[in-house]
Amino acid sequence: MSHLPSFNDQTDFVNADKGFIASAAEPKIKNGEGRVVWDLEAYSFLDGDCPDTANPSLWRQSQLCAKHGLYEVADGIYQVRGFDLSNISFIEGERGVIIVDPLLSVEPAAAALALYREHRGDRPVTGVIYTHSHADHFGGVRGVVGDGDDVPIIAPSGFLEHAVAENVYAGTAMNRRAIYMYGAELAKSASGQIGAGLGQTTSTGTISLIEPTLSITETGQEEVIDGVRIVFQLTPGTEAPAEMNFSLPDRRALCMAENATHNLHNVLTLRGALVRDPHVWARYLTEAIELFASDSDVLFASHHWPTWGTAELTAFLNQQRDLYAYLHDQTLRMLNQGYTGSEIAEMIQLPPALEKSWHARGYYGSVSHNVKAIYQRYMGWFDGNPAHLWELPPQESAGKHVEYMGGAAAILPKAKAALGEGDLRWAAQVLNYVVFDDPGNGDARELLAEVYDRLGHGSENGTWRNFYLQGANELRGNKAAASLDSASPDVARALSVEQVFDSLAIRVDGPRAWDTRLTIDWVLTDLGRTIRLSLANGVLVQTRGDGTPADLTLTLTKPQLLGLVATRSLDGIRTEGDTGVLTTLLGLLAEPERDFDIVTP
Repeated sequence: MSHLPSFNDQTDFVNADKGFIASAAEPKIKNGEGRVVWDLEAYSFLDGDCPDTANPSLWRQSQLCAKHGLYEVADGIYQVRGFDLSNISFIEGERGVIIVDPLLSVEPAAAALALYREHRGDRPVTGVIYTHSHADHFGGVRGVVGDGDDVPIIAPSGFLEHAVAENVYAGTAMNRRAIYMYGAELAKSASGQIGAGLGQTTSTGTISLIEPTLSITETGQEEVIDGVRIVFQLTPGTEAPAEMNFSLPDRRALCMAENATHNLHNVLTLRGALVRDPHVWARYLTEAIELFASDSDVLFASHHWPTWGTAELTAFLNQQRDLYAYLHDQTLRMLNQGYTGSEIAEMIQLPPALEKSWHARGYYGSVSHNVKAIYQRYMGWFDGNPAHLWELPPQESAGKHVEYMGGAAAILPKAKAALGEGDLRWAAQVLNYVVFDDPGNGDARELLAEVYDRLGHGSENGTWRNFYLQGANELRGNKAAASLDSASPDVARALSVEQVFDSLAIRVDGPRAWDTRLTIDWVLTDLGRTIRLSLANGVLVQTRGDGTPADLTLTLTKPQLLGLVATRSLDGIRTEGDTGVLTTLLGLLAEPERDFDIVTP
């Protein structure tokens, strides 16, 4: 039995409007070339009633997330919301203002700071806090900190490594899938993209990064920045691998980063990531309650709107904790009874008290895909059934399914009937077989696109809706541009030398490199280090060398290394040995495919 929250409960709308001061006079935020990277008016259609092309619960969430402007949270604490997927917060100090999480890109962050200063005076930025290692919480930093500014940058231990690591390993694939997840290329309309649950969508401006100058290394660490006393709580392995909450005890305010927001978050984000640990997440929420709740009058976060009142924020944190703990514990209970992830996802139901709480709804994460992620974390991809141990790959499997079901001509009428009967999940599954068997079958593509439209329009989860609608778009030939790219020059400069070489290793075309043997010594004069790269058996390995001469020795600095990787030029680099070895290595590197197919083979 489902226990839906009451649409008559207006608490979230009251809180989302509380403290509103003003929004920007110019709704379109542009980059230096005049391209719009964020439009404050894009979601004005949400002011109307929910149409039949949207789930009423998601429509309500999007109405809340689309609110934009400068808001007062508490005395000396402000937020600009609705200028990006995330919020930017301003904590006023003795001389200026400390900025928390400067959005995803430079241009919206600069616009948010300008709005703040318009109403609070031209205060200098006296500190920046990154609450965690996801790009929408640091990427706009150069919009608020100028070149040469001596500003402390505070971040949790491990921040830099994790902030750049995704770009080294799976960044290209994640960015391609992020286009689906956030729907950034979909039309903003009642039948198109209406939000992502956690926020509306991602901005498309310039991503930057300034390295932290101060690391938070333990819970309870206290720092005074511009006269503001801040007490930190480290929460590694929760919503991000490096994350922290913090309390402003003299202002009785608590910042929960992205660990407690007004929705069920992701245990495994649909764009792809390492599976998060909901057990640890719940334990850190318990710790936050014990450390800070009774001494706080307001809770704010880097997404959504604040919660005011000690009793209210304590209840909120308790329910958020119970949400992740329940999914974790019940998934383990059922997997130990022999159920698989997909079976548990169909069986599990939240307790009524959680299910009827708006902030526990699955707008961004979902019960379904979070349960499957928890199963994956503990049990891996294999469900134990030998039939699933060595299945055919998708395209070959699709051909067999279509053949056994009597061919596409027999399947399409049945799929159309399933669509008419509302059996959308089955219709999607069988039509996907037809499309993967014959991507040129226009009737199958259009029918599958119609099924995806229906599934998207009915979804309460914003990212599910976006995936379905982006899939429908691409089936109709409207492939999204590869517009999301988090590997900016700042991010590249922040890579360790080992990560730079890792980025080469994962691009080696193994079969073409099977029979190639080479060694290159990289003498990094600015770091006082030498690293040997050895290629054998299609594997590029980093070592300290064994004292034997390398085929090629390059003497250079780290900036020159980055330039060489980007341009393949040896200008200014001292060489000793056969430079053809470098040409051979670079020739064995495959270029990542930024716009690979997803809904077709």
